[in-house]
Amino acid sequence: MFSENSFNITGKIALITGGSYGIGFSIASGLAKYGATIVFNDINQELVDKGLAAYKADGIEARGYVADVTNEQQIQDLVKTIEAEVGVIDILVNNAGIIKRIPMTEMSAADFRQVIDIDLNGPFIVAKAVIPSMIKKGGGKIINICSMMSELGRETVSAYAAAKGGLKMLTRNIASEYGEFNIQCNGLGPGYIETPQTAPLRTPDHPFNKFIIGKTPAARWGTPDDLMGPAVFLASSASDFVNGHILYVDGGILAYIGKQP
Repeated sequence: MFSENSFNITGKIALITGGSYGIGFSIASGLAKYGATIVFNDINQELVDKGLAAYKADGIEARGYVADVTNEQQIQDLVKTIEAEVGVIDILVNNAGIIKRIPMTEMSAADFRQVIDIDLNGPFIVAKAVIPSMIKKGGGKIINICSMMSELGRETVSAYAAAKGGLKMLTRNIASEYGEFNIQCNGLGPGYIETPQTAPLRTPDHPFNKFIIGKTPAARWGTPDDLMGPAVFLASSASDFVNGHILYVDGGILAYIGKQP
């Protein structure tokens, strides 16, 4: 039943993969502000230390672990360690991912496989590891970080689009297979977000900056803060009857054909 506490996730344990920086860090910060205990992983100790320092500077007590989302044994061990040291994971945010911008005919099969492995196999491996304990506990929330490339194609991102399209369908299948156990699995699809990685593209005269603003009804880039509210919603009891849904936080790009020249 909806109440004033429906968005309160105090006491919930949230694992954010690749949560040292960027979108993962912003989502974790939003969850922390609504009471969640934050744990995260990254691929090496340097990134984990960077993340721990950033969380501390933000006033958040987080725990960080080194683990590769494509290594099933490492992830199984990670989940066991978190359960022993912190508790059963209530909220999983499958955020870890990469993109390689290479024209398809120039992309090696090895590069293609690497993107698929991290962006699609990784969420499968981590979700598989947390679901059994969620079932025993009586429910849980899984948020897969999808993309507008879950719906659209674009030059040079064949592997990324294939992975994110697959992640959309994995999201729906987890919802279908485990919804009866009170597990809600939804996707969050960011639009074009202001991050350090996009900074070179966001100068006023850059053609890509003009392209994105012209294609976005909101007429601006998104900010990491724009993702916090939707993530809290999908992580909280307010979304208990929302399952298999992809929530695009894109300023309206997917709804818009663009201005007439």
